[in-house]
Amino acid sequence: MSETSPETPVASSRRWWTLTVVALAQLMVVLDSTVVNIALPAAQADLGFSNADRQWVITAYSLAFGSLLLLGGRLSDLMGRKRTFIIGLIGFAIASALGGAADSFGTLVAARALQGAFGALLAPTALAVLTTTFTIPKERARAFGVFGAIAGAGGAVGLLLGGVLTENFNWRWNLYINVFIAIIAVIGAVIFLTTVARTGPRPKLDIPGTILVSGGLFSLVFGFSNAETDGWGAASSWGFLVASGVLLVGFVLWQRVAKHPLLPLAVVLDRNRGASFLAVLISGAGMFGIFLFVTYYLEVSMHYSPIQTGTAFLPMILMLVVSAQLSTNIFVPRFGPKVMVPTGMVIGVVGMLLLTTLDTNSSYAANILPALLVIGFAMGSIMPAAMQTATLGVNRQFAGVASASVNTSQQVGGSIGTALLNTLAATAATGYVASHLPASAQVASDAAIASYNTAYLYSALFFAIGAVLSALLYTRKSTVTETAHAAHAEAQAEDADDLPLVAMH
Repeated sequence: MSETSPETPVASSRRWWTLTVVALAQLMVVLDSTVVNIALPAAQADLGFSNADRQWVITAYSLAFGSLLLLGGRLSDLMGRKRTFIIGLIGFAIASALGGAADSFGTLVAARALQGAFGALLAPTALAVLTTTFTIPKERARAFGVFGAIAGAGGAVGLLLGGVLTENFNWRWNLYINVFIAIIAVIGAVIFLTTVARTGPRPKLDIPGTILVSGGLFSLVFGFSNAETDGWGAASSWGFLVASGVLLVGFVLWQRVAKHPLLPLAVVLDRNRGASFLAVLISGAGMFGIFLFVTYYLEVSMHYSPIQTGTAFLPMILMLVVSAQLSTNIFVPRFGPKVMVPTGMVIGVVGMLLLTTLDTNSSYAANILPALLVIGFAMGSIMPAAMQTATLGVNRQFAGVASASVNTSQQVGGSIGTALLNTLAATAATGYVASHLPASAQVASDAAIASYNTAYLYSALFFAIGAVLSALLYTRKSTVTETAHAAHAEAQAEDADDLPLVAMH
C-alpha cells in the first residue's frame, strides 16, 4: 500500500482496461432503454397484459432511473466508486434475470423498476470512474470520445440487438443478456478498478436534499409519462409537473444552506458545465425523434423486420463513432466546446430536416441513409464535447454527483422528448385524418407519415434552440484541453493541501 494522489495516473494498461470495463457498464445501461422496446409485443402476447398497461414496462425503468440518479451519484462519492460500481452491476444483473424469468406483468414491471434503481447507481459511478481515472488531457479526450460514442449509439445498438434476440430466441433474452455483460464487467472491475480510501471525516448524506430531488425528478418523469397517455389536461399530468417544480425549487433553496449538500450548486452554476448539461438535455430530447419515429417509419410504413430495422441504424452508429473520435482528438482540442457543440446542433437540424422528406416511396440508400449519417455525425460532435466539459474541473469528492447530473440531463431530456413529440405527432395524425375524409387505408398511411414529419420538425427545432443557447452560454476559454490542464493542476494542489487519500490496488 502506498500513499499517492488519486489524480496521479495509474499504469497505462490499467487505465485503458478500466475504460473497457466502464464502457461495458455504460453500454448495458444505455442499450437497455431501447432493447426492451423491440421485445414488448412478444412479451405482451406471452404475459397477456393490455395496451394501456404496456407503457409501464418502459415507464417503471425511467421513473426509478431518473428519480434516483443524483442519489446514486452521491452514494458513489461516499461509499467508494469501485464498491458502488460492483454493487450496481450485480444488482442490475439480478433485476434483469428476474425480469427475464417473469411469469406475470407485475413481476416484469417490478424487475424493470429494480433495473432502473441499480442503473441509477451504476451510470453516474461509471462516468465518475472515468472522470477520476483519466486526468491527462489528451487521454481524457480519447476516453470521453469512446464514452460519448457509446452514450449516443447505445440506443441504436439496443434496437439491433433486440431484433436479433427476439427473432432468433425470445423476448426474455433481451433481459438475460445483461447478466452475461454484467459478469464480464464485474470480473473486469475487480481486477482493474482501484479502490481509493478516504482518510479523515466522511461527509454525511443529505437526507432532506435526497428526498426533495428524488421526489421532484420522480414527479417530473411521471408527469410527462402521463401527459403522453392521458393528455396535458389531466390532473395526473399537470399536477405532478407542478409538484415537480415545487420540490425542485425547494431542493435548490435547501442546497444553498445544507451543511453537506447533495449537489453543491457550484457544480451546475459553472457556466461551461451548465451549458453542457443543457446541451445533453436538448440533444437527448431531439434524438428521441430518431429512435422512436424512424423505427415506426421503417417497421410500419416500410414493412422492415426488427432485424432489418436495427441494421438500418448501423451506418448512423459507425458515423457517430468516427465523428466522436475526430471530435475529441482533433476538433475539440483545437476549437473547444463553444464551437463544436453549436456546430453539432446545427448539423442535427439539417439531419432532422432531411427526415421530413421521407414518404412511402422513399428508398433507404437515397433518402434514409443520408439523413441517418448526418445525424450520426451531429451526435458525435455534441456528446463527447458536452460530456467531458460537464465533468471538467469538478472537485474529486463530488465527481459522482456531477456525473449523475449528466445522466439526469439525458434522462429528463428523453422523457420530455417522449411526451412532447408523441403528443405533437398524435395531434398531427388526427388532424390529417380529419381533413382527408373519408378515412381509408391510404389516408391512415399518409397520416402516419405526417405525424412522423411533425416529430422531425420539432426535433429540428430542439436542436436549433440548442445551437443558439450553447453558442451563447459557453465561454470563450480556448479549449477543453487547456481547461483540463488547469483543472489537473488545481486538483493536484487540492490533494496536497486538503484531501489526503490512500490508493489501494
